[in-house]
Amino acid sequence: MQTVPISSTGPAVPPPPQARLGLLAIFGSTFLELVGYFMLTPLLILRLKDGGVSTALAGVFAATGWLGVFLMTPFASAVTRRLGRRPTLWLAALIPTVATAGFALSPLLGVWFVLKLAAGMASGLRWVLAEAVVAEFSPPGQRGRYVGLFETMVGITFVVGPALLAWIGPQNDAAIWTALGFMAAGLVWSLIIPRLPPAADAHEARVGLGGVWHAVLAHPMVMAVGFVGGFFESGLTAILPLYGLALGLGATLAALLVSASGLGSALMMLPAGLLADRMGHHPQQRWGNEAQARHTLMRVCAWITLGATVVIPFVAGTPWLAAPVAFVWGGAGGCLYTLAMIDIGSREEGITLVNSTAVLVLSYTLGGVLAPVLGAAALQWAPALGFPVLLLAVAALGVWLLREPGVPRATPSSTD
Repeated sequence: MQTVPISSTGPAVPPPPQARLGLLAIFGSTFLELVGYFMLTPLLILRLKDGGVSTALAGVFAATGWLGVFLMTPFASAVTRRLGRRPTLWLAALIPTVATAGFALSPLLGVWFVLKLAAGMASGLRWVLAEAVVAEFSPPGQRGRYVGLFETMVGITFVVGPALLAWIGPQNDAAIWTALGFMAAGLVWSLIIPRLPPAADAHEARVGLGGVWHAVLAHPMVMAVGFVGGFFESGLTAILPLYGLALGLGATLAALLVSASGLGSALMMLPAGLLADRMGHHPQQRWGNEAQARHTLMRVCAWITLGATVVIPFVAGTPWLAAPVAFVWGGAGGCLYTLAMIDIGSREEGITLVNSTAVLVLSYTLGGVLAPVLGAAALQWAPALGFPVLLLAVAALGVWLLREPGVPRATPSSTD
């Protein structure tokens, strides 16, 4: 397959009216909702275990939320076109709030599963639409800054939510009501989202599975970059404690590898966005146009990921290297996702932008799901050889797919 860039160049599209208020509303409501979400997720698992539910069933419950994300993401553009962007964002904030109230009021496990699925579907809808709106509403010359800042904010909620739960105490009844309070505050904050102009391609763009498939064919690199980013940023995080234990680290140090990965992700995404802006608008175009500059940064991130992975065979003899490697994995994986989102927002808008964002979210989630499954199996059956080979294969895939800038091609017509 010939490697093609994930970008095409074109005139900068100015942000819509009231873009600044829209960004404030998306940032604030997303932060509040995600803090509540990351409080709620571990709290529910702990309560299930306290109630005598088996570990396997608790795992199925946790996976139900991801199932909801998978089910809804391909249809985010269809829902958005039917309801409009502002009502869709309201709906995506309302459903998790109602679901959290249901978790607080109902002890029935079957009800919990239904609520978890519904909340997961709403999360998938918000994930896609919030990313798309931030990218579209950002000033063209500062898109990297705003997208990077948004991704960093999301990463911070991974820390704030569980830390707040630990401070309140998972056994305290106030914990779930606090999570509900954050969800409700996010819903109220969503109400300040201004009236958004109709998407210019609302009547022409494909939606649903057809729209997602069209976006994959137009820019296949979005899926490749999303998968590699999700594999190393999100997926490996889930099994880093197992990797630490396999290295002979204690339980506490093994768990801290997750913090190292999260710290790398949180610290590197905003600088990556700022650097994309700076390189893309260099007065002498030293790195080419905006699209070529972003592609250069993606190649660098892919090589950094591969370089950190090559170190794995040496980590067994020097376990202290595990934390820096985890930091690089989290940072480079998060930067790949951020740069891909900046790229999508720079060349598309409206429903087409939602479709391409859905592809990125789906591929990122796929990488996030496969990494712990395949990685845990490799650690169990061949920790000395299988685990490094698996990670090297995925990292090398990213380098190979991004090996050349290629020749920009135009996005196919949505009516083809």
